Amino acid sequence: MSAQQPKDEMSFLDHLEELRWHLIRSVIAILIVAIVAFIFKDFIFDVLLFGPKQKDFITYRWFCSISQTLGQGNSFCIDELPFRIQSRTMAGQFSAHLWTSILAGFILAFPYIIFEFWKFISPGLYEKERKNARGFIFIASMLFFIGVLFGYYIVTPLSINFLGNYSVSSEIFNDFDLSSYIGLLRASVLAAGIIFELPIIVYFLTKVGIITPDFLRKNRKISLVLVLSLSAIITPPDIASQIIVSIPILVLYEVSILISRIVTRRQNEVLKKK
Repeated sequence: MSAQQPKDEMSFLDHLEELRWHLIRSVIAILIVAIVAFIFKDFIFDVLLFGPKQKDFITYRWFCSISQTLGQGNSFCIDELPFRIQSRTMAGQFSAHLWTSILAGFILAFPYIIFEFWKFISPGLYEKERKNARGFIFIASMLFFIGVLFGYYIVTPLSINFLGNYSVSSEIFNDFDLSSYIGLLRASVLAAGIIFELPIIVYFLTKVGIITPDFLRKNRKISLVLVLSLSAIITPPDIASQIIVSIPILVLYEVSILISRIVTRRQNEVLKKK
């Protein structure tokens, strides 16, 4: 493909080639950050991954303080988390180290991944649309990181506390496999990060005409059911945890309706001028 060939004249194969290089650069960025994360193993595992396993983790202290403030005594305070984490396969710890580093690489390199995504789609937008979406990379990255933090500080501790203390018999002691523990944390963090991208997803779906603000409003009740179902999937099966997780998702849904309305109004204004 000629370097001077305009993007609007690119063939389908040229677009695939362009996409391939955006993906390659994104993967390289993830691997570079993953190598750094691999080196800082002690901090990644002892401080970050195993932080929610400690009874003095900041989230547990928050819940305890809130419980005491509301006059509930120590009902939400954590005395202990009666379980151990073990590795039962020869390559278990190395595999966990490797894949956790890659996960850290993806999370920390997310702004660059979004940047590459934006470089790929922006040539297909009008100049005015590109100007209106200048903050796309910042907003998308901010929402993702807020979601990751929500998953780490709220969803993960709730899940670990519930499942770590759950017992069907005093004869059974919880010995969780390392991969199971990391899998729970990974699912909580990534699920929350992706869910918090809802306004961005709604923005693009509205731009291409797949959804409208009226559609979102009319299906609010259905969305509520879906939100509660989603909360039940990514949190332990207790009502308090599901309510805590549902609140920000419902707020994001309402924000998404507002964004969809703004996008639709701007599109109508453009059509009227034509």
